[in-house]
Amino acid sequence: MPPTRATTKDRSAVRTLLRLWPYVRPVRTRLFTAAFVAIVASCTGLVIPLVLKWIVDGPVADRDPAGVWLGALYLLLLGLAEALLFGLRRWLVARPLSHVEASMRAGLYARLQRLPVAFHDRWASGQLLSRATTDLMLLRMFLAFPLTFLLVNGVTILVGVVIMLMQDWTLGLVILLPTIPVIWTCVLFEKRYATVARLAQDQVGDLTTVVEESVLGIRIIKGFGRHRSQARAFRDLVRTLRGTELRKARMLGTIWGVIVTLPEVAIGAALLWGSIQVAEHELSAGTLVAFLSTALALRWPVESIGFLLAMSQEAATATERYFEVWDAVEEDAGSLSGAGSWGLSAQFPAPLRGAPQPAPGQRPVRGAGRDIVRLRRVGATGHNGAAPDHGPRPAVPAPDGIRFENVRFRYPEAAPDSAPTLDLVDLHIRPGESMALVGATGSGKTTLTALVPRLHEVTSGRITLDGRDITAMPREELRSRVAVAFEEPTLFSASVGENVLMGAGDEAGEPELARALSVAQADFVHALPEGTGTQVGEQGLSLSGGQRQRLALARAVVGRPRFLVLDDPLSALDVHTEAAVEAALREVLADTTALIVAHRPSTVLLADRVALLSGGRVTAVGTHHQLLRDNAEYAHLMSGEDHRR
Repeated sequence: MPPTRATTKDRSAVRTLLRLWPYVRPVRTRLFTAAFVAIVASCTGLVIPLVLKWIVDGPVADRDPAGVWLGALYLLLLGLAEALLFGLRRWLVARPLSHVEASMRAGLYARLQRLPVAFHDRWASGQLLSRATTDLMLLRMFLAFPLTFLLVNGVTILVGVVIMLMQDWTLGLVILLPTIPVIWTCVLFEKRYATVARLAQDQVGDLTTVVEESVLGIRIIKGFGRHRSQARAFRDLVRTLRGTELRKARMLGTIWGVIVTLPEVAIGAALLWGSIQVAEHELSAGTLVAFLSTALALRWPVESIGFLLAMSQEAATATERYFEVWDAVEEDAGSLSGAGSWGLSAQFPAPLRGAPQPAPGQRPVRGAGRDIVRLRRVGATGHNGAAPDHGPRPAVPAPDGIRFENVRFRYPEAAPDSAPTLDLVDLHIRPGESMALVGATGSGKTTLTALVPRLHEVTSGRITLDGRDITAMPREELRSRVAVAFEEPTLFSASVGENVLMGAGDEAGEPELARALSVAQADFVHALPEGTGTQVGEQGLSLSGGQRQRLALARAVVGRPRFLVLDDPLSALDVHTEAAVEAALREVLADTTALIVAHRPSTVLLADRVALLSGGRVTAVGTHHQLLRDNAEYAHLMSGEDHRR
């Protein structure tokens, strides 16, 4: 299961937040400048009490109206300077922090594309979505405010205490009396609040998952009349999150009560003691006014400690959740070209281009993504047929088709002592041959097809394409040579043409699109309101199941792949459409090496040979008619259809 309930018991908030440094480093100059400006602004505010002391002990005591007006002018100028400096600080941090947030969000998306299918199988999509939205918003707020003002307020308190001690050390000691209980409360608060903050963020992820699933599954919910039960379940989650947020509020209220009450009591005690000293002529009235004004000016820096610590803890848990995705093992370290392969610009910091904390400053390879896509069309040659200048050209392997050699596979989350899903699979699909894969439900057919494009990694054994081990091939090259179509087609919120052309290189256009739609018998798209430019909507739910499946098939064949893997691609088609698709697909299969999961004889007859998968092993290989005659299990599987065709 994903670490969505990670404990924060042994976590160091500072050490966790330091992982943000590679992202902050490019904008550190403006952030440090903003912090310095904020310190100057805050210290400018501490000069105001000194001016008040001068006014009271000077012009007021001497009954000098001109001096009072001059003092008022000084106060006005100091107030304006403080306001302008704080405004400058906000201007300095706004643009760079929005850049940091955008960089982190783009980096997280790129990372999710690099992580294996097994990772996405374990993680709820809502948890990932909350990390890319709510958590990053918390981090931006932390970098903009608490990070700066924990430093600024600390310096302000230190300078203010020095000023008060210089005014009168006895009054200064009275003000400092609450320091120890306040510090103890903050330490205790930090440990407890971290756990509750993490729990709340995880529960937000759970809510996001439920909302997303409800939207995508709205037809099922309405079809079975389950909207009320779904609403009740959602309300339960909302109440749970509300309870957690109230716990956070109570904890924050407690620390804020301590932090506000104790200093206020100290200020009251200082006022009483100072008044006695003024009455006994041991202290000037101006000094007492300056002292109390300084103490009151420090109220905000002291009182803000509570929610600054709270925001820092929430930022630490958000950072922890963000880097849980980064710390997950990639599909293939080194096989991707970094951010360039995902269309990210070189301005993004190092975590977007590799491991969670690589050395920052490296520049990605520009255009890598486009070059990789071109391999779909031009293979190992350049645009004009000449080999690109990338060093010695590797030897071109002789065609050997697809080979499975002693392949064993067990899902990562399966118990170590459980039986493998696939066990010692040996199979050879010759160059230019189509192989149908047949087996009972749960025999491992879909799993076997997922191993070819390395959506899952084999546990042992190996798979080769034209003699090359697929684990030795960069994933970009492998997936440019292998096209796939799944039984449950996935379409994106884009036009019909864009969905289909995802399976081809950048150079593909209308001719390739028209050919692919013709092969898949998807001419229905021309009757749509905007033809191939029609937006199909999220998940393509505006289309029927058969229409979605035909578009997925068109996407698989549009790039003229060297190898084709089809997982029961015609299951949702009616008999007449299926026959038309099969007729067109035969021409495509004549030029490719294909592995086709099949459940019906009509699909089986597309293939040159058939492999029977039983109990995770290939138990028989032959033609459709041979297996019907010689293999009872195969004959039983085909008995539901007219296998005399």
